[in-house]
Amino acid sequence: MKKADIFEFYRRLAEDNPAPETELAYGNDYQLLVAVVLSAQATDVGVNKATRLLFEDVKTPAQMVALGEDGLKQHIKTIGLFNAKAKNVIALSEILVRDFDGEVPADRDILETLPGVGRKTANVVMNTAFGAETFAVDTHIFRVGNRTGLAKGKTPLAVEKLLDKHTPAPFRLGAHHWLILHGRYVCKARTPECWRCIVADLCAFRPKTGLPAKLAKIKS
Repeated sequence: MKKADIFEFYRRLAEDNPAPETELAYGNDYQLLVAVVLSAQATDVGVNKATRLLFEDVKTPAQMVALGEDGLKQHIKTIGLFNAKAKNVIALSEILVRDFDGEVPADRDILETLPGVGRKTANVVMNTAFGAETFAVDTHIFRVGNRTGLAKGKTPLAVEKLLDKHTPAPFRLGAHHWLILHGRYVCKARTPECWRCIVADLCAFRPKTGLPAKLAKIKS
């Protein structure tokens, strides 16, 4: 995708949603970290349902440690891989209490050393909690990047690096949210809703779906 097209791509997404936010529910940086860890291979809706009551009582790593692994499992048993996730959340909470005075470190490299925290999770926390210009590539962003031609790469890291390289300054902070929301609600995995896509004419995907034949040809 050309430089001017990339700018216009983001400009339209920004105009449509000037203040993009994560759909995960949380009250502080620690709860955000926990929610993102729990969201791996799970939907934000499912995580929010599981954490609604949990986050009313657990707001700090120390409180999570006090709740314990079995107690946490009772809250998150509706989420996929809840046994492993409960173990990781308790372990990372213990580390935060022991080594960081109960605070979430604003450092991606340190975050990646915590149990259950990979590069994607660390990027989400850095972007959402600390305002870092990071690009967390999940399945939605990987698909959008490749399908549209915005950032074509064979691995999430490759897509992340291309997004980091080519995303213009005015849109770097919100890019992660715009792309994930676009992939979740418009540029869907099985059948992208090109007929209502505001960047369809900039997109490299062929064939466009849901468009009249003549218009689809023009937009492709």
